[in-house]
Amino acid sequence: ENVAYGLKLRGTPRAERQRRSRELLDTLGLTGFARAFPAKLSEGMRQRVAIARAFAVDAPLLLMDEPLSALDFQTKIAVQGELLALWRERRCTILYVTHDIDEALALADRVTVLTGRPGRARDTVTVPFARPRDYAGLRAEAGYPELFQRLYRGLEP
Repeated sequence: ENVAYGLKLRGTPRAERQRRSRELLDTLGLTGFARAFPAKLSEGMRQRVAIARAFAVDAPLLLMDEPLSALDFQTKIAVQGELLALWRERRCTILYVTHDIDEALALADRVTVLTGRPGRARDTVTVPFARPRDYAGLRAEAGYPELFQRLYRGLEP
């Protein structure tokens, strides 16, 4: 029901809401937890539910504000892969906010570094690395250290 909530608000018929929700829960590895209450889910599972809920409505634009920041490293890498799989399938635009440079380079096609208040674009770079990308392989890419340093320097006050 959590995943289907946005569909319910849109008036999507119950059978369609259930089908889409099940499909997303399967994709995100939550098949056996469809009836579990949020308090019974790990933080990683809750994040997967939130991602499923966002993708369920098939919006052309998603805003994700640090959706993986509370996850441990291994779970974060796994959920990044699942997020990318959903994006490849749906091809919506995602405006993704993160403070993690590696995460930005793994997920994004373009990265914009913002200043403090008032927020302004300090630097924007096109990520030159081919897709599909994986976290471990990304660091071995030619030009990765220089691009990481450019973005890191952009964060300085």
